[in-house]
Amino acid sequence: MTEAQKSLPKWILIVSGIFALLELMVSFSLCFSPQSVLETVDLSAKGVDYVIYMWAARQFALGFIFAFATLKKSVPMLTIAYIFFLVMFVGDFLVGISQKENSLIIAALVMCTISSAILFAINKHKTGWKNY
Repeated sequence: MTEAQKSLPKWILIVSGIFALLELMVSFSLCFSPQSVLETVDLSAKGVDYVIYMWAARQFALGFIFAFATLKKSVPMLTIAYIFFLVMFVGDFLVGISQKENSLIIAALVMCTISSAILFAINKHKTGWKNY
């Protein structure tokens, strides 16, 4: 185990582990109970199930990557996972604006802020600045 892995702040690992669990739970919810996640979508429409399973696969992949990176305490993998997370929530923000859905806009802004802050902390960790 490298020095960077040993000294990675515990709070980053805890938050990353929570995100991993949340992403996995969303994935399973989409697969087994999509109506609980998608209240305003007609689930009987043609092709909707395909889109739901594609979304569930994306959420599962992200959850798995977060879990693996957290367990390995891999700074590069966590960096990539949080960059993906940030890009995903920027997309959600834009969708929220186009759909005029304030709750999605607010949630996306909060998650973009969290992702950016953790990316900042990881970057500062990599460069050796320990006082954050």
